[in-house]
Amino acid sequence: MNKFKILILVFFFNLTDLFSQCAMCRAVLESQEDQSISEGLNDGIIYLMAIPYIVVGVIGFIIYKKFKK
Repeated sequence: MNKFKILILVFFFNLTDLFSQCAMCRAVLESQEDQSISEGLNDGIIYLMAIPYIVVGVIGFIIYKKFKK
């Protein structure tokens, strides 16, 4: 169980800059003066990437708790 907790801590504290875009999106957005649009797009990409992992993690945790009993 301790290895599991350590693994979770490593994943949470080992976050790097996750702001990424495809090459074409980046070129179009960097050419504009208003950078708030590119920040919004970056946030949207992060949300789309994170939601499936969160859902799978929650389901996995529920299954783990049920089988632990």
